[in-house]
Amino acid sequence: MTPQPVMTSEEVTALLRDVFPQAFGGEEAMTVASVAAGEATVLLKAGDTHLRPGGTVSGPTLFTLFDLAAYVLVLSHVGPEALAVTTNATLNFLVKPRPGPLRCVCRLLKLGRRLVVCDAQVLDEEDRVVAQASLTYSVPPRPDRPKSASTVS
Repeated sequence: MTPQPVMTSEEVTALLRDVFPQAFGGEEAMTVASVAAGEATVLLKAGDTHLRPGGTVSGPTLFTLFDLAAYVLVLSHVGPEALAVTTNATLNFLVKPRPGPLRCVCRLLKLGRRLVVCDAQVLDEEDRVVAQASLTYSVPPRPDRPKSASTVS
């Protein structure tokens, strides 16, 4: 059974603006596009400040996009847990992305009491997968969180 979100994209955005406003980038380059059952999507308007020599979007920019999408996914499915942190990330750069709109779709693989594991893809405006990542987040313990973990099938 796919876990359902407990926060909407608007609620996650409001929480981030309150506790972590720098997450969106100095120019508000990133936006939370959607939250759904087992999934979150974050958009990036990749411009000149996101480029490395050669005119491609930089690795640190892509990591930031992946990490924000995973954080949005975690928050939307466990609630306003601002102290959730990345414990692992593995990125694969597949195609050199050009400046312009990028979309990161992040999906739950496992939603546990303490760890959330997800897979994410960054797609360009032509829907090409330009990068892929696996991320794990650690969630602080809470007594009201269910004891059983759910795995997305």
